[in-house]
Amino acid sequence: MKDIDVLLEPVHALLNQIGAFMPRLVIALGVLVVGWLIAKAFRYSVIKALRALNFNVLTERAGVDGFLQQGGTEKDTTEVVGWLAYAIALLVSLIIAFNSLGLTQVTDLLSKLLLFAPKVLVGLLVIVFGSYFARFVGATVQSYCRSAAISDGDLLGRVARYAVLTFVLLLAIDHLDISGGLIQQTFLILLAGLVFAAALAFGLGGRDHAAALLERWFPRDPTDRKP
Repeated sequence: MKDIDVLLEPVHALLNQIGAFMPRLVIALGVLVVGWLIAKAFRYSVIKALRALNFNVLTERAGVDGFLQQGGTEKDTTEVVGWLAYAIALLVSLIIAFNSLGLTQVTDLLSKLLLFAPKVLVGLLVIVFGSYFARFVGATVQSYCRSAAISDGDLLGRVARYAVLTFVLLLAIDHLDISGGLIQQTFLILLAGLVFAAALAFGLGGRDHAAALLERWFPRDPTDRKP
């Protein structure tokens, strides 16, 4: 009889563990279902609120929607923001569910993802508003060049726009804090190399062309010339 009890002890221990784990599993599944429903409702509310604020008009004018469509997706920036909000709400429910199960390692990993998700959202908003501002600066430069009778105003406007856009992208990447600034430093090195190469090539082989451009952009007054 004692031998049978000894053999059944592991079975009893396993059944007790299963009995203690099942309520927590049911609670975790309930949290996941409720969290999934809340995440869907949250995504719908965020998209509706952004469209009511004409956020989609801003992203379309900024050119971000066109960039996404060129990448092969049919979603606009408003829907992308909605899906990010959905992911954040779902991560919260997953953290609560796994925490109730006692899986602390999984909870720690999901907590790190939850802290990173808002950075992605803010970085996307920086790109949207920065792209709109870059387009505004480019249009302003072009208008000024036309009013000042400076030719090649379209070229100067594009240069100003892409310069502002580059700065905005650096801000967004810096906010994400990826690789401890390695991406920003690499980008700045490449950009400096391109600028130096272009300036060197232009200085060595395009001095006459540069003089012609300066004369065309800023013509000298004939009365100022010395006899």
